[in-house]
Amino acid sequence: MRARLLLAGVLLLALALRLYQLDFGLPSLNDPDEPVFVMTALDMLREGRLNPGWFGHPATLLFYLLALIAAGVAAVGLAAGSWTDTSGFAQAVFADPGTVVLPMRVLSALLGTLSVWLTWRLGRSVAGPRAGLIAALLLAVCALHVDYSQVVRTDMLATVLMTGSLLHALSIARGGSVQDHLLAGIAAGLACATKWPAVLVLVAPAAATLWRLHDDRRAWRWLPVAPLLAAVTLVVTSPYLLLDWPVVLRDLGGEARPVHLGATGFGLVGNLGWYLGHPLRESFGIAGLALLTIGCAAVWRQRAAAVVLLPTAAVLLLALAAQALVWARWMVPLLPIAAVLVALGIETVARGHRIAVPAVALLLAGTMGREALAHVAARTDDPRQAASAWVLANLPPGRTLLVEHAAFDLLRYQGRLLFPMGSAGCIDVRAALRRAPSHASVNQARTGRAIVDLGNVAPDRLSTCHADYAVLSNVARYRVEARKFTQQNIVYQRYLTRYVRVAAFTRGELNIEVYERSSVARAER
Repeated sequence: MRARLLLAGVLLLALALRLYQLDFGLPSLNDPDEPVFVMTALDMLREGRLNPGWFGHPATLLFYLLALIAAGVAAVGLAAGSWTDTSGFAQAVFADPGTVVLPMRVLSALLGTLSVWLTWRLGRSVAGPRAGLIAALLLAVCALHVDYSQVVRTDMLATVLMTGSLLHALSIARGGSVQDHLLAGIAAGLACATKWPAVLVLVAPAAATLWRLHDDRRAWRWLPVAPLLAAVTLVVTSPYLLLDWPVVLRDLGGEARPVHLGATGFGLVGNLGWYLGHPLRESFGIAGLALLTIGCAAVWRQRAAAVVLLPTAAVLLLALAAQALVWARWMVPLLPIAAVLVALGIETVARGHRIAVPAVALLLAGTMGREALAHVAARTDDPRQAASAWVLANLPPGRTLLVEHAAFDLLRYQGRLLFPMGSAGCIDVRAALRRAPSHASVNQARTGRAIVDLGNVAPDRLSTCHADYAVLSNVARYRVEARKFTQQNIVYQRYLTRYVRVAAFTRGELNIEVYERSSVARAER
């Protein structure tokens, strides 16, 4: 009973942290990729189609879940008389994205909490009930895990499915059953239908099956089962990967970029160092990394667990490090394994001391929890919202304002709003929203451009971006990486020759600058 109560407490803590300030930024969308997932799900609902039409992640399974949520919100609104048809629902969403984004974020928070529960099961299976509880607690308060449990993205769903596959692989290594082989493959296929690199979790059932060869020489017959089931599950879940393969190739090409603002990598060794020294260290702290190292050695006492967890983690980490870009979110699927190994490290260091194990675990969890709350505070005190508040308080009505981020909170401003849209130049925001744009039309305008901002507007369309004021989110970031983004910096310099900066709002790496058009041109630098 005591163990169940402790687990319930950990899960409630995990859920509370993920629901806390879940409406951050709304109605604006601060995460640059949230609009991709939200708009695609809305398009599927509006057009009554199962083909997402975008396969960059590929995110198919997530799109279906988001479309169901959007349908539920639409049905409730219809019953309440908030809108009369699908068109009215779309207009309501584009006036206030929080209408659907908040319930979609709730899904992410629930998936994050489910991930904590699965980590408890994984830790319990590896090293016993206490280790499972410690692992769950550490993941519950892990800042990176909380961060991506609060946005509409593929990371949390993929993490849940990959951890499920790991659990069945661990059962395979210990003898297992036919069901474990089948479910390990199905979970891996669903994970791949959510996020492409998740297919690498198939290393786990493969390693487990090979480990079984020392007890059963016929175990090799099970090697192809999980990969075959994963492939079948992927195709059944996302048949349009085959039916719409030209679009798949287009989107994969768009995702494979050698450089990206703020995310260009440092080579294999440099990337490994970055992942260990930034997202992993910031998640567990230096003490947590030391305990993780101890856990990696200690897990060999549980050979079946070691041959499943360590090769899987190593392959995933090397695959991430081999990419041209580095993203903290790519580490999220590795966090359950890391939490289990840290818990095992705590058990090893404090073994034989009844009070020491929970004391060390609580001390580390407290430190991690403070970091998670600091991340939440940063999200709720975003300079983009500060810039919007300044604009609404200081700009006279009737002016033209250019914004680079999804500043839906500026729809209250009584003036013309412009937004940069790649090859289309700068578009009138209100006119575009009245048409309830599709993700396909937006994606077409941004083709070949990683980011939608002023620096990526086609040079021959820059004249469409003239405004009395400009709220720029990325100009400072491009200055820092001027050598990598020469063309974008040239565009900003040309545009700003007749502008003066009148306000700036900074927090961390975010630097939002507000410019006012001047009658006197400045010399280009």
